[in-house]
Amino acid sequence: MEYVRLGLERATTAEGAVDVISNLLEEYGQFGSAVAGEGLEDGTYDNSYLIADPNEAWILETAGRRWAAKRISTGSDSISNELSIRHSWTRGSDDLIANAIAQDWWPEGREPFDFADAYTDHETALQVSRIRYKRSQQLLDTLTDDNEFNIELMQQILRDHYEETFLDGPKFNATLPDFLTICMHASPAEFTWGDSVSSAVFELPPTDEKFAKLWWTPGPPCIGVYIPFYVESGTVPSVVSNAGTATRQVAHPTKVSKDEAKEESYWWEFKQLLMAMKGDEYGRDFETNRGIVRSRFDKLESKFRHQAVDREEKAREFYDNGQNEAGSEVLASFTEACVSEVRGEIDRLLQMLR
Repeated sequence: MEYVRLGLERATTAEGAVDVISNLLEEYGQFGSAVAGEGLEDGTYDNSYLIADPNEAWILETAGRRWAAKRISTGSDSISNELSIRHSWTRGSDDLIANAIAQDWWPEGREPFDFADAYTDHETALQVSRIRYKRSQQLLDTLTDDNEFNIELMQQILRDHYEETFLDGPKFNATLPDFLTICMHASPAEFTWGDSVSSAVFELPPTDEKFAKLWWTPGPPCIGVYIPFYVESGTVPSVVSNAGTATRQVAHPTKVSKDEAKEESYWWEFKQLLMAMKGDEYGRDFETNRGIVRSRFDKLESKFRHQAVDREEKAREFYDNGQNEAGSEVLASFTEACVSEVRGEIDRLLQMLR
């Protein structure tokens, strides 16, 4: 996962980030636990990356020190916990095919070469990833056909639990899942990895006249409020960066302290809201309460989207006049105001639900 940070730090384009990550991968490989509480062997895995700039996007998929990358210049795409690049890729390791043949993962002379087939362990089931992957593809294909794709539709996709499919969502409620959904919830059977930690939609404008931002919410997006955070503001509200009782410690994965709620922590306020909405350990009140929460949060999100247009226009005026600090303050104060309004609504909802 450190390759994400290094790609952002060292590259200025999406393809440049592919270069940074793939070069480091070939030289240093990838290994180490990325799962709290798990040791090196059980907690490690090969990574896939979605990399985008205002002009194009790339999917980069890895297997040990080898990789394949596909350029996306139109339409949509997605990834999950499986290899998705098959017969065609834009770039890849020099010995990608030769290595697969040498390892007996691919028959020599068989064409066209299938990267995902060759480098997937077929003795490991894809049930963890497949249904999530196909659902994300279906929703992206359906919602982008009219060429009016927008932030609200992307947020809708991220909140999905397979409603309006033949599955009709989880049998009982979203917080008692039967399978892995796009918006993830902890399962008492422990076949998920817990609740979605947070969710973000990144908005990359094609010109410098607009501002790059991410719409972010803590926790599962189905109970969240996406708030705009701007790169140019250079800051986030302190309550957003506050962790729980474990603080932001650096620790070996097997020695990570269990985090608990702490006041003045935005993430933990959403966690407390989720627990209150569930009602009990099996979430028997969740669906009823979600309707109440969404009726309020949807209005806030719509309000923030409309306000963002006005605030960004004001900030742009400052930037165009060389008053960068004043422009940054407009953006930062807007985010701060959004966070404050959401926190007030959470307080009211918690009083109501309790």
